[in-house]
Amino acid sequence: MDKLIRSLTQQEQLNFLLTNRIPRRALTQCMGYFSSIESKLMTKVSIAIWRLFADDLDLSEAKKSEFDSLNDCFTRELRDGTRPIDHQQGILISPCDAIVGSCGRIQGSTVFQAKGFPYALADLITDPEMQSRYHDGVYVTLRLKSSMYHRFHAPIDCDIDQVTYISGDTWNVNPVALKRIEKLYCKNERAILELKNTGLAGNIAMVPVAAILVASMRFHCISHELDLRYKGPNIIPCQARYGKGEEMGYFQHGSTIIMLASSNYELAEGIAEGARVNMGKPLLIAHGARKNH
Repeated sequence: MDKLIRSLTQQEQLNFLLTNRIPRRALTQCMGYFSSIESKLMTKVSIAIWRLFADDLDLSEAKKSEFDSLNDCFTRELRDGTRPIDHQQGILISPCDAIVGSCGRIQGSTVFQAKGFPYALADLITDPEMQSRYHDGVYVTLRLKSSMYHRFHAPIDCDIDQVTYISGDTWNVNPVALKRIEKLYCKNERAILELKNTGLAGNIAMVPVAAILVASMRFHCISHELDLRYKGPNIIPCQARYGKGEEMGYFQHGSTIIMLASSNYELAEGIAEGARVNMGKPLLIAHGARKNH
C-alpha cells in the first residue's frame, strides 16, 4: 500500500511539473498554431497520438467523420439529438459536457476550487455589485477534459448584454494543479457572463476559464476571439438572446466553466464531485421547481 501511495504521488508530481513548470504561454501559442494547420493526414496522425493519452476520446457522436485540422476536431459539433435538453421550468441544465469538480454552497463570499483551497468571489469577479448577488449562493465547477465535446450552451432561456474579459495566466486546471495552486481560477484567463431575463427569480452567472493549450474562447455574441493576443476592452457590450440549450460558444481545447447562482437555487440530484454530466442534463434547480427529472 505504501508503495502504491508513493507511486501515485510521484505520478502526480510528474504530471504537475510537465503541465505547469514549463513556458505555459509560449506552449499555448505554439499549440494554437499547430492546431490550426489544415492537413487531413497530419490531423489523423495527431488524433491517433491523442488517443494514446486519452482513451475516452469518442468521435462517434460528431457530425463529421473527418476533420480538416486538430482544432476542427477539438471544436467538433455533435449530431442532432445526441444531447437531449431538459425543458422543465426552473431547472438549469449543464451548459457543457464535463466532470463535476467542487460544488455546493458558497460560504458567504467563499468558494472552493478543491478541499482546503478556498477563494473569494472578489478574486474571481471584478464587479463588487455582481459579487454581492452570489453571497451564500451555490456554485458548480465543470471541468471539460481535452477529449470532451468543447462547445457550451445556454443553461436557461436568457439575455446577455455584455462579456467581461479578464486576461491572465494559463495554468492547467486538472485536479493535480487544483490541489497545489491557490486561487488558480482567479489567476487564469477567464470571461464573466451574467444571464438576465431568465424568467426566474434570483441571479445566474457563467465564468468560462481558459487553461494551458487553450487560452482561446469564442463567444457567438461578440465578434472578437478572446485569447492571449486580445488587447481590446475588458467589458464588451453585446445584445444576445438564447433559448435553453442553444449554443453560446466554444473552447479551443478543454477547460472549465464555473456556474454561480443565488441562494434560491440548489444542486440537482446526482450533481456531486467526480460525477460525469452531459450538456442538457439538470444541474441546478430553483426552489419550488418540480423535481420529476
